[in-house]
Amino acid sequence: MMNMYTTLIIDDERLAREEVRRALESYPEFKIVGEANNAAIAVDLIEQEHPDIIFLDIHMPEKSGFDMLEELGTVPEVVFTTAYDQYAVQAFEVNALDYLVKPLREERFAKTIEKVKQELQKKEAEKKAPLGSHQKIFIKDGEKVYFIPLAEIRSIESMDNYVRLYFGNEKAMVKRSLNQLEEKLDPNTFFRANRSQIINTEYIKEIHPYFNNKLQLVLTTGEKVGLSSRQSVKFKKRNSL
Repeated sequence: MMNMYTTLIIDDERLAREEVRRALESYPEFKIVGEANNAAIAVDLIEQEHPDIIFLDIHMPEKSGFDMLEELGTVPEVVFTTAYDQYAVQAFEVNALDYLVKPLREERFAKTIEKVKQELQKKEAEKKAPLGSHQKIFIKDGEKVYFIPLAEIRSIESMDNYVRLYFGNEKAMVKRSLNQLEEKLDPNTFFRANRSQIINTEYIKEIHPYFNNKLQLVLTTGEKVGLSSRQSVKFKKRNSL
């Protein structure tokens, strides 16, 4: 049985959307579930359809393709389509699967489709794993952009209406509440330490008793995180301490 992959085409030019649609006619396993001519419509469609892959124009009115990705909680696989080639480096910095310059060439498009299928098949296999580490989130903090697996985020800290994410040697701010992020994270991996912090339990190196029967966690980076009274009890029960 052939795998089906849901697909969105996002481009402000109708002829450009038709060009991608025609190119996809040779690949019936890619089911087009919608089109959008601007970022606002695209975001709504992505949240509604949860597509496997989007073909995304970079230059669009009001918001670029890069700006649109910033608004998404989880990002589908992305193939950028554009009439300009100077954004290739930036596209691959956000882990786009490919970058196509318009007008599309049949042979080049075929190579893109093969790359997309390989990645989506890999993603399907990873979904069977107990942890959702395959999921990636797009982060734009000022001029910097990141597209990183959730598994690489070791801690998240509340900063008023923002959260600060810590990963590798980097940290970045995202305009979301800690509660909003907590709802989307795998509770088997991420644990709410206190009112202002969530930690990735894979990064816990040491656990120490703290005052008033609380616990203090030491991460692999040496960072110390204190658990609230309620979360200390919850953590002990969860880990049979």
